[in-house]
Amino acid sequence: MRPVLPGDLSAAARVLLRLPPEGRAEAARRLVHEAAVADRYRLLTGRVHPEFGTGSLMSRALRAKPLPEPLIDQPDYARCLIAVLEAILDAQPVAQETQRVAVGSSSRRFTGMSSPQSSQ
Repeated sequence: MRPVLPGDLSAAARVLLRLPPEGRAEAARRLVHEAAVADRYRLLTGRVHPEFGTGSLMSRALRAKPLPEPLIDQPDYARCLIAVLEAILDAQPVAQETQRVAVGSSSRRFTGMSSPQSSQ
């Protein structure tokens, strides 16, 4: 999944507002998973995923027609924001491993490079 910005959180939380409270956590996990699928698809094909968008959480959420943004201190909306954040945190180990494999471990990057300060 692409990096998550505040607008991504808002869009996903506004999708969750349309659902009954007992279904929100699973829906948040699904949105995060589908955004990750879309990002992998984009990286492999160079195209937008036909159902899930560009790989950002906002792109995925906007396809589900989120409600207008309420005030952030509305309790139901705040709970939806929390559900999205928890889903993102739960998905982090998978995302970090994917990124490490795609980019390489830091021990393999920039080897043999020296800075002017290192020779002083």
